[in-house]
Amino acid sequence: MSSALVLIAAVTLFALYLGVRARRGHDMNLEQWAVGGRSFGTAFVFLLMAGEIYTTFTFLGGSGFAYGKGAPVYYILAYGTLAYILSYWMLPPIWRYAKAQRLVSQSHFFMRKYDSPALGVLVAVVGVAALIPYLVLQLKGLGIIVATASYGVISSSAAVWIGAAVVTTYVIVSGVRGSAWNSVVKDTLILGIVLFLGIYLPIHYYGGLSDMFRAIDVARPGFLTFPAKGSSVVWFQSTVLLTALGFFMWPHTFGSIFTAKSESVFRRNAAILPLYQLILLFVFFVGFAATLKVPGLKGGDIDLSLFRLSIQTFDPWFVGVIGAAGILTALVPGSMILTSASTLLANDVYRGGLQRQASDAAVTRLARLLVPVVALVAVAFTLHGGETIVALLLMGYSFVTQLFPALICSLAPRNRATKQGAFCGIVAGVAVVSVTTLMHLSVAQLLPFLPDTLKDVNIGFLALAVNVIVFAVVSAMTQPHAQPGETSAQTPVR
Repeated sequence: MSSALVLIAAVTLFALYLGVRARRGHDMNLEQWAVGGRSFGTAFVFLLMAGEIYTTFTFLGGSGFAYGKGAPVYYILAYGTLAYILSYWMLPPIWRYAKAQRLVSQSHFFMRKYDSPALGVLVAVVGVAALIPYLVLQLKGLGIIVATASYGVISSSAAVWIGAAVVTTYVIVSGVRGSAWNSVVKDTLILGIVLFLGIYLPIHYYGGLSDMFRAIDVARPGFLTFPAKGSSVVWFQSTVLLTALGFFMWPHTFGSIFTAKSESVFRRNAAILPLYQLILLFVFFVGFAATLKVPGLKGGDIDLSLFRLSIQTFDPWFVGVIGAAGILTALVPGSMILTSASTLLANDVYRGGLQRQASDAAVTRLARLLVPVVALVAVAFTLHGGETIVALLLMGYSFVTQLFPALICSLAPRNRATKQGAFCGIVAGVAVVSVTTLMHLSVAQLLPFLPDTLKDVNIGFLALAVNVIVFAVVSAMTQPHAQPGETSAQTPVR
């Protein structure tokens, strides 16, 4: 057995131990299992939200996108920073309302805000539909990492099954607390690895960052600038805005808001997290370094660039360290996704739509039973899917961003939006995303009469525009009528 495989196995077992041990001293009722008893301070909430940045997408997708696309990779750096700025104002009122109403999930929030169980079920279904490709992303990355770092001793498929079993076990036992404890180890390890690789590899192969970029510019002219079509500046701008709006719409990220013990946590994190985001640059540097040293990777294989370069540079034991860090980038966000998806199905689809009298204890039992079911569905898609990691993430973002208009309106002091408008807007937006994704359509194909500069707009924006129009029109048509003795300004919004 190679030293790399020993290190990978050791870290995987430690993650399982830490995840299971996290439940010690806590009665795992629904609130503890799903939102940690709303007791997490700045550090834990920071790490749970930072888990949205440092996933397998960071390790493989970020470096792979830099390797395959060049300059457009910087959208990954920009959208998270913009989202954190928005969070300074957006998250505190969400937390205050959730605490007052004792909410445990994202769809629970929408249901209460709009007084509509049907809307809550719809949001839950959309959330789960978006979470499955995101979980597939984590498992796909896990398979790549283990298969590559173990030098082929463990196949990608076997790694996916093992990782799914580990994360399923500690999610069933500890819920979000297992994610929080493992996130401490994950972020410590991955920060050290990313910083080292991003600094060392450009120096080792090129003599420094500036020499690396000069060499790439000579060998591949135009690679370091935005292309005129496709991943152009317009694509970059629209994708950054779209993904920033959707950043906190992911059910597991939205759920992490509920774990905080005070709203000041979010304002402190909003100041720190944009700086933390800069670490992504070092991931990009690894991808850029690989462009000339590991040439020829195409399609989904571009996600292998970081490990291909590492294997030809370092001894097996250090490749094992890199692989161990990579495994945690899959297990931690994967566990958060499993917790959120299972909670949504049990609390918001089952209790919200089918059995409204179900107790918290019954919902908790069902949520735990659903964890392996969701994991098996994700494994099936992982083993039979061929999308690149970035493509999977962007597809999920297009889904969850459809929740943003209804959320923002719900935070207004006097919400003029109606539950019918919110429901129809989300359905319309999701329908457009589904059709355009299945048929691989772009804005240029759907609207060929647009100026060339607008044809590269992210297709998710078209879905969001349809959503907003339907949302506004239906809300205007379904405004509640004033009761006798009431003025329209006094009319309650349902």
